[in-house]
Amino acid sequence: MIVEQVREVVRAGGLLLPTHPNDLPTHPVVAMLSGGRDSVCLLDVAVALRGEGSVKALHVNYGLRGGESDADERHCVALCEELAVELEIVRAHRQEGEAGNLQAWARDVRYGAAIRLAEELDERGGAPGRQGPTAVIAAGHTASDQVETILYRLAASPGRRALLGMRAVEGRLVRPLLGVTRSETGAYCEARGLEWREDASNDSDAYARVRVRHGLLAALRAVHPAAEANVLRTAALLREETELLEELVGAELGGQSSIALARLAELPAALARLVVVSLAEDAAGTFVPQAGGRVAEILELGRRGEGRLDLHVGGNITAVVEDGLLKMVKLPPR
Repeated sequence: MIVEQVREVVRAGGLLLPTHPNDLPTHPVVAMLSGGRDSVCLLDVAVALRGEGSVKALHVNYGLRGGESDADERHCVALCEELAVELEIVRAHRQEGEAGNLQAWARDVRYGAAIRLAEELDERGGAPGRQGPTAVIAAGHTASDQVETILYRLAASPGRRALLGMRAVEGRLVRPLLGVTRSETGAYCEARGLEWREDASNDSDAYARVRVRHGLLAALRAVHPAAEANVLRTAALLREETELLEELVGAELGGQSSIALARLAELPAALARLVVVSLAEDAAGTFVPQAGGRVAEILELGRRGEGRLDLHVGGNITAVVEDGLLKMVKLPPR
């Protein structure tokens, strides 16, 4: 029963299904395979829905856990042989003492390898008469991961976006299991007789996300047994409302990269804040949520009427007020 339930949730989401009737051989799926329960479930579901010929697995061996990392790799090799899926293995090495966050490094390596593999699959055989990328990259993030992400971002990042969670689709990247919990992926693997690997670091309180899982989530469940479901429902509602807000911002800007200060001053405070954030993030190409808190200062600059005036609004973006207009400029890196 659980097997068909999970497959139906993924099938209904449509993220692993071909977008055209004849896409089966030309719309491949790159399934990122760590060897854990979620990624094992993802790979098996992808094969069931798409067929083994349209799925390729990617495993990255970071070499961070000695023999355990090699055992993970061997497990992925055996699994892919069992499912008749082609597997690509990437072995990464992090220099001792290398600066930067370890998890961010691993994420960059993983997604970089996945994008390269997807591009290679596009080159091998794109869909006739169609342009642009066709291969998708599937990650095994679940509803449980979504809840943890929302709660972590709520604590660490200001703004509405923190409550939206991970998108189901981000460019090539798709997350077909966002409607499935971690316990359900485990039950699926057990029902299918598929073994998985456990990473001890996933239970280490050294990581903030694990502290959210073991501490904060447990406390929320004690408050209400449906806490996780309520968090997910709130995120879904906010995402729908965000789409409406983005339409309002788009209509206000009309495709322009600037806005008249007189018009900005007329807008409701919430919409003015969103317009400023949108201009800043378009210029930066990344998130600049703190820009929304500088609306009053921007309007004050306009009232001075002293030629061009600049105001740093966060990240590497400065607001430029000149001739009654506001625009955002990306500063060169230091």
